[in-house]
Amino acid sequence: MPVIGFLSSRSPHIEADTLSAIQQGLREAGFIEHTNIGVDYRWAEGHLDRLPSLAADLVNRQVAVIVAITTPSALAAKAASRTIPIVFSMAGDPVEFGLVASLNKPGGNITGVNQLVVGLVAKRLELIHDLVPTASAVALLENPSGPIARSETEHVRDAASSLRLQLHVVNAISERDVNDAFATVVQQKVGAVVVSTDPYLFVRANQIIDLAARHAVPAIYPRRDFVTAGGLMSYGPIFGEGHHQVGLYVGRILRGEKPSDLPAVQPTKFETVINLKTAKTLGLDVPPTLLARADEVIE
Repeated sequence: MPVIGFLSSRSPHIEADTLSAIQQGLREAGFIEHTNIGVDYRWAEGHLDRLPSLAADLVNRQVAVIVAITTPSALAAKAASRTIPIVFSMAGDPVEFGLVASLNKPGGNITGVNQLVVGLVAKRLELIHDLVPTASAVALLENPSGPIARSETEHVRDAASSLRLQLHVVNAISERDVNDAFATVVQQKVGAVVVSTDPYLFVRANQIIDLAARHAVPAIYPRRDFVTAGGLMSYGPIFGEGHHQVGLYVGRILRGEKPSDLPAVQPTKFETVINLKTAKTLGLDVPPTLLARADEVIE
């Protein structure tokens, strides 16, 4: 029975939907966990420094394929093996990070899905500005140690400049830092917060949502699960579709295809989700034009 190595920089409770979508793709390709494949899971729980050893462990176990969820996981998996097939789902640009030669012809032992989240961070700033047009200062909550931090910050700086908004970058690499970041947001009288796509901040999702509510700060997130958990608003790709594609690709590789022959793909659909209950709690009136553009409104 072939064994798939699953490597994520996040936590199991965050990846439930991810696993479900990947398993659906695998089932469509003819593979079911505990029936004709095994899965060996490795979780970094937001501690990116653990990823190299976790990836090395999967390589030592000689898994048939490594599924790498998030940019840091993909980088760790690629560094650990140049022969074991790797299928990623990542926010960063795989070409920019040197993981693939090109999207159409990846080359080497790695392919997957570029979720395009980094490039969408500027759009998230525009959307929260539409919702809170009176805010003259905004903040980007970022993990400065993450591989996508520099690129995301540049995108947000450019967007803030074009909108004539003052931008504060508040950093967080620990639980205490997240608390301190929101204290800074309040002190600087920031009108809205854009939450980065960094995997560590996903691990701290509940803390961030609670702090945004406690300090009555409007915030926009990269994934809909932040909003279903009580966050105000999100904009991003439909992650489930990308993770479904990961499952399909793993199945094709298990059947003998090579990663180098499978183009790295990008999402074509994006969704805006708004939590009206949270908006009401914050005293915000969501413009009708924004509601009309929303793909899902939680009441």
